[in-house]
Amino acid sequence: MKKYLPGLALASLLFTTGSALAADYKIDKEGQHAFVNFRIQHLGYSWLYGTFRDFDGTFTFDEKNPAADKVRVTINTGSLDTNHAERDKHLRSAAFLNAAKFPQATFVSTSVKQDGGELDITGDLTLNGVTKPVTLEAKLIGQGDDPWGGKRAGFAAEGKIRLKDFNITTDLGPASQTVDLIISVEGVQQK
Repeated sequence: MKKYLPGLALASLLFTTGSALAADYKIDKEGQHAFVNFRIQHLGYSWLYGTFRDFDGTFTFDEKNPAADKVRVTINTGSLDTNHAERDKHLRSAAFLNAAKFPQATFVSTSVKQDGGELDITGDLTLNGVTKPVTLEAKLIGQGDDPWGGKRAGFAAEGKIRLKDFNITTDLGPASQTVDLIISVEGVQQK
């Protein structure tokens, strides 16, 4: 049974499928072409959306050999933003992310497998001091030359995590036990 990764991570970032040779990419966070978003149900009545504003990462991409692909993402948990200052303060507290004690979450891939037109990226997610394996389902959006003489590749990924798996035990009700991750990254090929 697959385990899925949510918001964070992380991620991350986090993808691979589209070049003739393996290439290393740095996630383009400076150009604001990367997002680590999440959503969770609020009492089963609506969705609460959020994002992490500060993260960094790299990935290796080889269309011909996805098993050689690698992903590494670090997210600063204090950068959580749900567009509501008091809620953000609460979500950063020890009741949820415990950002003061665990200021970073990380995702480090352990395997990448082709699954039709998608990639299953399995890795270790460390969040709130707990490390668990999670899987992201990623899809290549596009790749090629950019207007500045470089090369880029972009991916979208989704996953899920259960809060209790990461020692987040605050009970928000039965509809709010899992977090959906919605990730989009564009990487700049490193020379």
